[in-house]
Amino acid sequence: MDNQDILQRIQALVDEEHQLRDPAASGPASGAGGGSGDGASDEDAAERDERRARLRQVEEALDQCWDLLRQRRAKAKAGEDPNEADARPVNEVEGYVQ
Repeated sequence: MDNQDILQRIQALVDEEHQLRDPAASGPASGAGGGSGDGASDEDAAERDERRARLRQVEEALDQCWDLLRQRRAKAKAGEDPNEADARPVNEVEGYVQ
């Protein structure tokens, strides 16, 4: 995977993140319901929980991609082989202080 591949992956994840943050943009199926008392609120809550979980996964993947890109650029700048950079585990990149 080269820098361009990583940047394309980042763009795809950012696009998905935007869709997850704005469910109205995903289509009418996830829009506001009429509150008819037919269990729609339970379904809406389940959908929200799934969306939040996926959003968390996307955010973590983005952090990993940005970290990998930074590693590759630093290695290249130092005259090292950027292909020696490896994606770090989520718990490591999530623990960074910015």
